[in-house]
Amino acid sequence: VYVRAKRWQNSVGRNEVQGFYGALAGQRATKGVFITMSTFTSQAVEFAKSVERVVLVDGTRLADLMIDFEVGVSMRPVRVPKLDTDYFEEE
Repeated sequence: VYVRAKRWQNSVGRNEVQGFYGALAGQRATKGVFITMSTFTSQAVEFAKSVERVVLVDGTRLADLMIDFEVGVSMRPVRVPKLDTDYFEEE
């Protein structure tokens, strides 16, 4: 498995994903993960779906994975007060 991770300002397009796919073929890799803090264009997503060996991880998905597996983040409980309506009932 090969990984490519870059910090992009704009959306990652099909050409970048297709180039990564070509590099995978050259290395005889069975799978590749392309990670960006940005997003992928719809053309890039469609290309990745068509070749099945490339997994795309955008910034939102990366943040979700970091939270799910507690990597690079810390979890703390949050207390949310709830009004006790029974306390305010008139007799």
